Amino acid sequence: MADDRAARRFFLLLLAATTLALALVVRPLSGPLFMAAVLAGVTQPLHARLAAKLGARPRVAAAILVFTLVVLLLGPLVALAAFLLNEGSEALRFVADTVRSESVARLIAKLPESLEKVASGALARLLDVNQMLERQMGAQGGKAVATIWSAVSATGSVVFGAAMMLIALYFLYTQGSELVTWLDGVLPLRPGQTRELLAEFRKVSFSVIVATVITSAVQALAALVGFFITRVPHPLFFAAVTFFVAFVPAIGAASVCLFAAAILFITGHPYASLVLALWGLVVVGLVDNVIKPLLIKAGMEMRSAIVFFALIGGLGAFGAIGLVIGPLVVALFLALLRIYRRDFRPDLA
Repeated sequence: MADDRAARRFFLLLLAATTLALALVVRPLSGPLFMAAVLAGVTQPLHARLAAKLGARPRVAAAILVFTLVVLLLGPLVALAAFLLNEGSEALRFVADTVRSESVARLIAKLPESLEKVASGALARLLDVNQMLERQMGAQGGKAVATIWSAVSATGSVVFGAAMMLIALYFLYTQGSELVTWLDGVLPLRPGQTRELLAEFRKVSFSVIVATVITSAVQALAALVGFFITRVPHPLFFAAVTFFVAFVPAIGAASVCLFAAAILFITGHPYASLVLALWGLVVVGLVDNVIKPLLIKAGMEMRSAIVFFALIGGLGAFGAIGLVIGPLVVALFLALLRIYRRDFRPDLA
């Protein structure tokens, strides 16, 4: 009996040590692997249908879907680069002319001496950055696109993470069912409970991704309406920037409206500036806090308040990826409670 207890303790010690080592190994790839699992769960029905149409060829279907994802990731980047060439250069020249205008100089001159120096230095740096961007956008189209692409490619961690995500996604497509079967057999859960949790994972992931894209599009559309109403120069450019900035929670889509409102103010349109600022804070800013929880709630069995706090808590704990992790953790927790009540305490049902 003593030998059995010693063997059990030693086994648990080995299990804890290997679990810690596994966590250290997986940690550098945790983000790409998590996103691959999310995308695989969301698009798994599409992969199954495509494989059936190709004559039960899951590997070919996986390769097609991964290639399509690469195109979808690179397509907006190239389109944005081309759009910036046509629309962005004019917008940058407008910003430079505004900064150099007499109204800005008069406004800075009215500031206290200490603030005047800070504002003058900030405007000088802004002009330097603006001139650099104008030179890049004033180059030949292909050269400018290549410059933007090389700037993105220079971020090695981003490229590495994207490559690992695509590789993991391919293997999840081709061997995902085997992995689920293995997990269902090895995890200390009753038969079917693992698949139930994975189904919850897929449902929440799909709801969050769809809600995020739709919310960003609605915010960009709402901002575009405000830009047209207040006659912001180059409204399509600012609306496109709003769409992409809406994916960055730390900045938010309303920040683009506030920036455009500042441009209107220093160009002598205070009332339009005030209207646009209020529009950005009240309409554009609140869309994310109203529409996204409602869209996520539509695909999940959670109240809107729980979804809202799950989004905020996940964002604070994990950063941008927490917008997926937060609702997912809460949904899995509620699913575990539901399984426990149903399978282990039927007397409470």
